Amino acid sequence: MGTTVFARGALLLVPGIVCILSSTPVRGEEQALSLPRVIELSLQNNGDLNAFREEKGIRDAGKVRAGLLPNPTLELEAGTGALSGSRDENNLSIGISQEFPLAGKRDKRLTIAARDLEIYRWQLVDRERVLREEVKAAFHDAILAQKRTDLADRAIDLNRQLLEVTRERLTAGDIPELEMNLVKVELARSEGSRIAAARALNQSQARLSTLMGLPAGESPALAGNLDADVPMATSLLDLKRLAGESRPDLKALETEKSRGEADITLARAEGVPNLTAGLFYSHERRADATGVGEEKVRDNLLGIRLSLPLPLFDRNQAGVQEARTRRSSTENRLLAATRNVERDVETAYARYQNSEKVLSLYKATIIPQLEENLQLTQEAYRLGEVGILAVIQEQKKFFEVSEGYLTALHDRRTALVKLEAAVATELTGGAQ
Repeated sequence: MGTTVFARGALLLVPGIVCILSSTPVRGEEQALSLPRVIELSLQNNGDLNAFREEKGIRDAGKVRAGLLPNPTLELEAGTGALSGSRDENNLSIGISQEFPLAGKRDKRLTIAARDLEIYRWQLVDRERVLREEVKAAFHDAILAQKRTDLADRAIDLNRQLLEVTRERLTAGDIPELEMNLVKVELARSEGSRIAAARALNQSQARLSTLMGLPAGESPALAGNLDADVPMATSLLDLKRLAGESRPDLKALETEKSRGEADITLARAEGVPNLTAGLFYSHERRADATGVGEEKVRDNLLGIRLSLPLPLFDRNQAGVQEARTRRSSTENRLLAATRNVERDVETAYARYQNSEKVLSLYKATIIPQLEENLQLTQEAYRLGEVGILAVIQEQKKFFEVSEGYLTALHDRRTALVKLEAAVATELTGGAQ
């Protein structure tokens, strides 16, 4: 009777494993978060990303600064002859001057400020791309940890059933006490594996909560499926083309190259000096000697003053050279980044293809054969044709291969995450 119960319970293990691989339980009535919702919350609440968003104000301030004229200069001058014995002589002069940039410097500075703002926008998009990759990887890590925990729970249940069977058979005198002790060891080992799986789950959930910007101690349930179909039939050539068109870090470097051209144009314009124009009013009182005595004279003058440095020596040659060097540096970085992106796409694509091959082996050959072997061994033990060691060994192999299958599913998911991040495009239409 005990062996029949064990056989039935063991035969239920296979659909139980399938259930573990295809779904994630939801704790209580807590609403589980899907991957798109987790990504949305992360983009909203991530601390580092929000801090970088605030830096937009710096670029906006730079644009405002570039459009402003220099402040006017107020000049005041007064003199008196009271201290030198000429009490009747004094003067007063007041003026205001304004510097006017020539050669379109103001418009060129506004162009550079606009390029800086565009670079910032692409950098923000790139940080969002990187965050999406981190969140997706952490999400799938958490799902894998949850499924490993569930698999450990199944192993504990089966070992407890096996322990009950061995107790009954020991009582009936069918087996030696050593067999029951071996099962106890297996049960303790599976319980230890459950503790390790729970610890890994807590660590994965904590990392994901950090990326989502959640308060400490808050860890929502997750709804995910490692075994979902992943339709992706795009060729490597198309993926490279998509990456070249979509990668925001490349867009940022292209805009930085454009800014380098604007820097050169401004540097050349800086070689043209600015004009300073001013108005002044002057009042002067003095005493002029005449043939019959001294005559007091008062003069009032109103005039303009123009000032323009002569560009004889410094025509901003150093500034032009510096701008050209920066542009050349940006071109080299853009070329290197383009090659690196292509290499990243190739590596990620090869990793994804390999993960698909490994997973197909599990699905087509390994898992079905392993299930059959486990069932045959359990039935043989029920009939007394094999000993407990054969059951334990086959059961251990089954859980080890199931763990490998979970890892293969996770590897395919993470490979797809890497590929999508390399291309900066959702290749599955957002399906997870």
